[in-house]
Amino acid sequence: MLAKLTAKNQLTLPKAIVSAVGVTEYFDVTEENGRIMLTPVRINRADAVRAKLAELGIAENDVADAVAWARRP
Repeated sequence: MLAKLTAKNQLTLPKAIVSAVGVTEYFDVTEENGRIMLTPVRINRADAVRAKLAELGIAENDVADAVAWARRP
């Protein structure tokens, strides 16, 4: 099967391939020996938020402090 890469670096996957891997919105993309490897990833939205908070260095107590600050009279 062929897939064409557009001028905007977009790629449409063949329907048969998408059907074979099941419903997924995201793919992990890696390169291996000149091949592009797509691995379906099922992201739990809460996990994505936790990962972003960790990436930004925001801890649970930081959130609690921000809420307390926002609620002050």
